[in-house]
Amino acid sequence: MKNAVHFGAGNIGRGFIGLLLSKAGYHVTFIDIIDQLVDDINNLGKYNVQIAGSSEKILVDNISAIDSDRDDVAVDAVVDAIAEADIVTTAIGPNSLKYIASNLAEGLKKRIATNKKPLNVIACENMFGSSTTLKNFVYAKLTDEVKNELDKLVGFPDAAVDRIVPDQPYGEKLMVTVEEFAEWDVDSRGVIGDLSQIKGLTLVDNLNAYIDRKIFTVNTGHAAIAYLAYQRGINDIANAIHVNEILQTARDVWAETSALLIAKYRFAPASHRRYVEQVEKRFSNAYLSDEVIRVGRNPKRKLAPEDRIIYPANQLATHDINPEALGKVAAAAFKFDYDGDTEAVEIQNYILANGIDAAITHFTGVTPGSRLFYIIKKNF
Repeated sequence: MKNAVHFGAGNIGRGFIGLLLSKAGYHVTFIDIIDQLVDDINNLGKYNVQIAGSSEKILVDNISAIDSDRDDVAVDAVVDAIAEADIVTTAIGPNSLKYIASNLAEGLKKRIATNKKPLNVIACENMFGSSTTLKNFVYAKLTDEVKNELDKLVGFPDAAVDRIVPDQPYGEKLMVTVEEFAEWDVDSRGVIGDLSQIKGLTLVDNLNAYIDRKIFTVNTGHAAIAYLAYQRGINDIANAIHVNEILQTARDVWAETSALLIAKYRFAPASHRRYVEQVEKRFSNAYLSDEVIRVGRNPKRKLAPEDRIIYPANQLATHDINPEALGKVAAAAFKFDYDGDTEAVEIQNYILANGIDAAITHFTGVTPGSRLFYIIKKNF
């Protein structure tokens, strides 16, 4: 039996990546730092994945877990698991990739001496170039000699993942409720060896197109609805999308990002329209609804030049399209003043001290006096 090591035993880890790996015949070893979660996995040895809105449950078994923060023995176990793995994946959040780099580097060094089978390390995170980012963290801890050896044996293919995992109801231990839709696209150019046995993993030749399609449609749309809903005091996405003004702005955002994606990647307009309609339907599903505050959290990251709002807005200018709707969403993000979010507090304090003009440039990198700058300021 093949072995998979997956960093992150949270809802995405169990309800998406771990599920697909288990069904592909891998023994899945989850790596996490939450003691109770690790103990539950080891004690139960299985869990169910519930499809939202239906009675269907999928059993996931042949699993185990290691608490990588427990003690030195556990760290050694993580290193050994990596050295022996047939695939390594992550779903821990972009900001946490750097924290697993040391263990991964040690495991890969041991692998060179003990295991010459090809290995793919795939970071399944909500960011551009997540596996490349992880590789850079890992390689920073290795000698040139080791890196040269790993280049022959280990691939770090970037990936795009998409599955909504709503707030989890209390109930059966370890069970995860997920939507039926799932997409896991992996850059075929970075793969070493064969991943064809994993049903639900799709190898693509132009991953950037699929990453941008997902980010600019799912993530940008989600953020747009959340920031607009927050201004109206609406608590969840499914209720928010049924407010006409919010839905119309979301559709305007999708019209802008669709125009960009079709121009940039030559997506067929009809098929892309069906994709957007499917995303809207997913957001309106009450069984998948998410909290507005959770979706809107980390506004500093989401307003960054290379993220879901400003990045497509800037690119629209190169295609002579004014980002009116995206600028409106950016302005709403600047008004996200939830005091339980440190990034939101930072932005509000900066605006208070320096004004919105300085804040727009400071957090988004948008040039003062540009069309996008004017649109954001006007809507703010």
